[in-house]
Amino acid sequence: MAHVSRNKKKLLSRVRRVAGQVNALEKALQGDADCADVLVQMAAAKGAMHALMMEVLIGHLDEHVVAETDEARRRDEAQVLLRLLQGYAR
Repeated sequence: MAHVSRNKKKLLSRVRRVAGQVNALEKALQGDADCADVLVQMAAAKGAMHALMMEVLIGHLDEHVVAETDEARRRDEAQVLLRLLQGYAR
């Protein structure tokens, strides 16, 4: 996963954004915020996590599937992505 190491700064920035969104959600719940405000915070947290996942997924696809020259390894890496997407879609 060289792409994760190479993009560490960008990914950590996204992780911090996720954490910030989750913290804001927790504060909204603790502060008895209106349900619409809670829903907005939930959507923001989900969006931040989705953006992080897409960043890593794209890197994996580029580096471990598309660029892979060995057919068997490319198939195995594609299967990893398919299992991940199946779990994500639940």
